[in-house]
Amino acid sequence: SRGDYTASEDDNLLVQGVSNDKGGLAFFGYAYYEENKDKLKLLKINGGSGCIAPSTATIADGSYKPLARPEFIYVNKEAATQPEVKAFVEYQLAAANSKLISEVGYVPMPEDIMMLVRKRFSDGKVGTVFSNAPKGSKVKQLLMKGK
Repeated sequence: SRGDYTASEDDNLLVQGVSNDKGGLAFFGYAYYEENKDKLKLLKINGGSGCIAPSTATIADGSYKPLARPEFIYVNKEAATQPEVKAFVEYQLAAANSKLISEVGYVPMPEDIMMLVRKRFSDGKVGTVFSNAPKGSKVKQLLMKGK
């Protein structure tokens, strides 16, 4: 977006840099904004449907696009049959994790979507539902279509 940028994987460094530069611009996870909102200003983005501000609601419903995205976990189909791998994935996808995800500043996927993800895993489906997805596709639509 600009030529005068500093690339960094350290989101805390980006927060510090942008908060000390009046014209600064940075991209990082919403959790870092939440921790530093007294120093930062959010910007709305127009992903094709008008300007949308990031919030827990707009991230969860997919309307804060194209910058909001789900986290992915990829598991080899054969490995997923091993009890320890299966237990680990089921732990990661458990509904009880929603509270923990929120506590650390991330936005959990809505439960109806997580039910589809858990079913997909328990049915042994592999691969992504995102390849060749039309622009603007919603996660739930893709999961329903990929049944």
